[in-house]
Amino acid sequence: MDSLTQIALGSAVAVAVMGRPTAVWKAALWGGVAGTLPDLDAFIDHGDAILNMVLHRAETHSLIYLTLFSPLLAWVVSHLHKERHLFLHWWLALWLVLITHPLLDTMTVYGTQLLLPFTDHPFGVGSVFIIDPAYTLPLLAGVVAALALRREGRGLRWNMVGLVLSTAYLGWSVAAQQVATQVARASLQQQGVSADRLLVTPAPFNTVLWRLLAVTPTHYLEGYYSLLDGRSTVRWTAHDRGADLIERHGQSEPVARIANFSHGFYRLRETPDGRLQVTDLRMGQEPTYVFSFDVGPVDAVGSLPASQRSSRPDTAAALAWLWQRARGADLLPLGAALAATQ
Repeated sequence: MDSLTQIALGSAVAVAVMGRPTAVWKAALWGGVAGTLPDLDAFIDHGDAILNMVLHRAETHSLIYLTLFSPLLAWVVSHLHKERHLFLHWWLALWLVLITHPLLDTMTVYGTQLLLPFTDHPFGVGSVFIIDPAYTLPLLAGVVAALALRREGRGLRWNMVGLVLSTAYLGWSVAAQQVATQVARASLQQQGVSADRLLVTPAPFNTVLWRLLAVTPTHYLEGYYSLLDGRSTVRWTAHDRGADLIERHGQSEPVARIANFSHGFYRLRETPDGRLQVTDLRMGQEPTYVFSFDVGPVDAVGSLPASQRSSRPDTAAALAWLWQRARGADLLPLGAALAATQ
């Protein structure tokens, strides 16, 4: 999730666990700090854009490593504030803050390596978008209330309310994802499409509109389903995956890394100047994707470090489409709709 959300979650968790034994501002401050620490790995440059992607949310997001780090952080905080008698309180609070960070990240589709060093599998439920105000705002409101009403004693209750509401929202997101998944599978079956994989993730900033991605050996199909749709048939658009290129270059190191990290939701394309691009299809929408990489000339894939070639849609057009489609308007996917107007 985004940094603001992780800070808000960390502060809320620390305030809830520490309660009255220490000042609310101390718990909120150190909760926010600990909630940010795992993401400092984003500043590490591994010299290759694909490595930077797949090694984010790795060791610093491991439940095992964070558990081992938590007593050291608690010792520092308790000694800094001369609250050595509260060491166990701080330890529990900061441990929970540290591990809820990767657990929340796991609710997104990116991929979080929770169980290092035992496995580097990138876990991802994919039921919430990386930025979702409906999750973040209750947390922020609860923390602000805890700080503002600390003397009256009501703030801690409001902080807990914020945590309960945000957690309930995560539960709702999983339930909504299951509804969209059932619709997607039924639609594929009705249209005679046999997909190897199906991905169902929320469109940006909400859990009402869902992006559907089905992968076959030769193509990927993109569609959208809103919980407010009056129909259950998905309008799919098909796109070439680059099957010939996958057969030739699928085992090369940079392509294999993306294939593994994306759980098979990727494509290959050759650019007009003879270079190979590999794209993680999970994040973005046709034809714009956040994680697309140039992995070198087609006849020398991996000979140079990969470089990122991200693209983003026009913000105003994307937001307008998102609002209308979420409300149940029968629209083509954004990329197809823009292409139709050109």
